[in-house]
Amino acid sequence: MDDIRFVVAPLVVHFEKVGEKQEIFSKEYNALSEFEEDSVGQWLKIAKARGETGDSDQVLLTLLVELHKKVDMLTNIIKNEEKMLLQLVHKSMISHIGFEHIMIEDNPLEVGEKYYVRVEMPVFPKREIPLFVKALSENVAEISHIHDKDERDWATYMTARERVMIREAKAAASS
Repeated sequence: MDDIRFVVAPLVVHFEKVGEKQEIFSKEYNALSEFEEDSVGQWLKIAKARGETGDSDQVLLTLLVELHKKVDMLTNIIKNEEKMLLQLVHKSMISHIGFEHIMIEDNPLEVGEKYYVRVEMPVFPKREIPLFVKALSENVAEISHIHDKDERDWATYMTARERVMIREAKAAASS
């Protein structure tokens, strides 16, 4: 595990050992995919692929889509149709992340076990990213399943955290 490149990333994580609940966790994992969760975003992606958004301001379009999602979310709350996430047994903090790994504080993992994980990501739009991981040690797990879009957001977040660490190291070295 010495060859894993980790960066500091304080993130909240909810997780539970898969065990007999593989099917239940897989259903939620699939429901949280970008295809199931984001019909407006999918519509925009198709419009972009057709070239229908070429003359549009992409930032404005993204913000408009996010506003539409918020209105949908509020409508669902009013109608009492909120999407309920599974209550996972454990909640902890991730201390470090790698491109394909997470390090959880407090050593809560059992080596070799598979876990279903939701990570609260501070990206735009803010959301929880579902993962399946396999414990390599009591606090380090390797990501075995992640949605494509979530993987890109994960890599982007990790790169941003690396930049923060580099700036902090340069500032410490110059003082």
